[in-house]
Amino acid sequence: MNILLVEDDPQLSRDVGRYLSKAGYGVEYLERGDWAARYLQEHQDVIGCVVLDLGLPYLSGLEVLAGWRRQGISTPVLILTARNSWQERVDGLNAGADDYLGKPFQSEELLARLEALRRRVEQQGQIQLVVDGLILDETKQQVSDGAGMCASLTATEFAMLRLLMQKAGQIVSKQQLLDTTYDWQEEKNENLVEVYIRRLRKKIGQQRIHTYRGQGYLMGKR
Repeated sequence: MNILLVEDDPQLSRDVGRYLSKAGYGVEYLERGDWAARYLQEHQDVIGCVVLDLGLPYLSGLEVLAGWRRQGISTPVLILTARNSWQERVDGLNAGADDYLGKPFQSEELLARLEALRRRVEQQGQIQLVVDGLILDETKQQVSDGAGMCASLTATEFAMLRLLMQKAGQIVSKQQLLDTTYDWQEEKNENLVEVYIRRLRKKIGQQRIHTYRGQGYLMGKR
């Protein structure tokens, strides 16, 4: 799999790129946000995942990521954030990130997270799930309703929605959603689930995912 590494710290880029190359990944390097925005638009068919620093020159990582998602680019994105910046992590997830990693980090953890994202994408099947008129296309990683709504999903959005649809009629706990989508999450914080549920509701409609306080979420009829 080819990785697009967008980081303006040259030493960190070299160290991470060298480690990922030894692990068998192809690595493309960019140091500016505006360059990254254009590059993925033109090469999304050959880039399997993006490692994106949020503090980039010319165009911030957050702006780059939000732009990709508006264009329907669903390539998995792992953002690099300040270790103690909770708001930065939430902003990144709201913009469409699939995972985050706080700086400083160990290369082994970055590799583990990328492997988890790769497995998540490869495990997507070749079928459609249908629940209450909502259609999840596992081949295209899109969701539609047969009435004109069609939305691309990030890898994490896809994984969560897929679990909810597979368990239609059952309450799915926040912990189940976390366990499905965050194999290597350093902080399996249930607040992250709320971030993704809000994003999914914006795409598929507020009424399709029901909240059961203290229990979890449900799709379909109980």
